Amino acid sequence: MADQEKSPEREDLAQIIESARRLGIELDEAEAMQWLTAMAATEARQGVVVDERAGVFGHSMAMLDFSPEDLAHFRAIGRLVEFEDVPGVVETALALSGSAAQSKIQTYPGDADYFERVNIRAETREAAGRLLADLMRQKALSTLQAPTHQLIEVKFGSYPFDFVRDGRSIAAGSPIAWGPKEIEAGKIEGFTPDGRPASVLWDEVAQDPGWCKLDWVVADPGRHRLANASNMLDVTWEAPDGTITPLDSYLDPYFQEVYLDATSVPIFAKLAKHVSADALENYVAELTHEVEKYLTRDLNYGKVAKRLYNIFRLTGRYPEAAFLRELFDEPATMLYQVWSLIRTVDDATQPDSGMPMEYVLDQADELILAVTRALEGEQETEIVRYLLRLRDSLTRQRSGQTLIPEAEAARAEVINLVNNFFREKLLALPAIRQYMEDLQAG
Repeated sequence: MADQEKSPEREDLAQIIESARRLGIELDEAEAMQWLTAMAATEARQGVVVDERAGVFGHSMAMLDFSPEDLAHFRAIGRLVEFEDVPGVVETALALSGSAAQSKIQTYPGDADYFERVNIRAETREAAGRLLADLMRQKALSTLQAPTHQLIEVKFGSYPFDFVRDGRSIAAGSPIAWGPKEIEAGKIEGFTPDGRPASVLWDEVAQDPGWCKLDWVVADPGRHRLANASNMLDVTWEAPDGTITPLDSYLDPYFQEVYLDATSVPIFAKLAKHVSADALENYVAELTHEVEKYLTRDLNYGKVAKRLYNIFRLTGRYPEAAFLRELFDEPATMLYQVWSLIRTVDDATQPDSGMPMEYVLDQADELILAVTRALEGEQETEIVRYLLRLRDSLTRQRSGQTLIPEAEAARAEVINLVNNFFREKLLALPAIRQYMEDLQAG
């Protein structure tokens, strides 16, 4: 028993518990040890786990963090974002990703993020590209706008040459973001760097689809709030001889996805066999690059915390992951909902947006009340004051119009406050602080 008490795992956990206590975070030692033990067992027998009762499946590590409690809600949004199978031609497997797939630990998740594997059977790669272009355009046009949703943009293709769009210079090879009107027209108008008129055509970029992603803002009348929903596609071409080729040259791994329909296990299994042996390394490198970005250029310590959790749990740094896991189960981390509120504000103020501003106000009210119930003292007073200032400015904001200056200023204040909150929590644990400082040092 004495040896067990002095084990490195328990010593690391003791340090983490002490750091959590300094921050006022209640970390249950028995629950943390149970999770550490489960992670160690999962690492020894990695594979895919099926929850037959809920009808979902995913990587064993991902399933440890998933709760089916809000599954009906996410399946309802999934019906909007998903692509349909076409017998003998298109096979799909839709999954939750991001914080929605980690609902057991993230009591206050952000957006409704989805990931979908789309396998296209065609005679040639060119034919598969044309079919993908048709599928994505049809999906976008059929979901442009309704009382409960609005399409924001679609990422599809790469710029074939240097392009000037809306006064911005864009390098050849950059991903293309299409607005609703451009999708309807099937082209983007702009200029070459030397000032000549130029167009990028939807059909012409189909052979280099690159990053394929669709974004909507969704109104939930029952909850009287707005949410952001996205679907990132991983598209593959299956040749007549059975060869599988990713259309963006890379088959995504499956370490953070929970698939919503157990009947899609066969298509998932067929594609998973072709995931690179270096997939885990590449995925961690990609997450690390994102952490660097959110630490240096696009400051967002909430996103840093979420990505660090995934890096640590996938690289065996379980004590640090246990600390972040507990952090995201704390009432105070409802402040992560601020990012969701900010994004819905931005979406509702896009030109031609028809999403009701009263839903944004209701969402702000709900967040203010939740903060008031959960937090205490000076921290609550300061946060509520800034949120009320933002909410007050939004009462004079009209849907579909550019954010007014006072709302823009209040938005910046709230973002800064939330960033400071998460930064303080991350720096409290020496191991995480050192990891962040090493990344910032380059």
